[in-house]
Amino acid sequence: MDTADPRFESLKQAWTDKLVEVAAGRPELTRFAGLVGRVITVNFNGKALVDFADGAWYDITASAEYLTVLPADEATRKKYDASANSAQVIPSKQG
Repeated sequence: MDTADPRFESLKQAWTDKLVEVAAGRPELTRFAGLVGRVITVNFNGKALVDFADGAWYDITASAEYLTVLPADEATRKKYDASANSAQVIPSKQG
């Protein structure tokens, strides 16, 4: 039985697979300044799971107050190295 809250489903649809950067003026997110990340999904707490291609995913509130969606053009895609993320298949560990 699917009991998903429509608010979170709309957040998930709006943010999933978007290239983002952290919004300016958020001191708790300054360590990500200048990095381009990809939103993997949005959890039921309203947090976007963002992969900054450093081997980890970070939960950041899925709102324009915290994240800025970047255009999906070639220049932006070059700033995000999808091969460096933690979601890559490891053939030796896959059955």
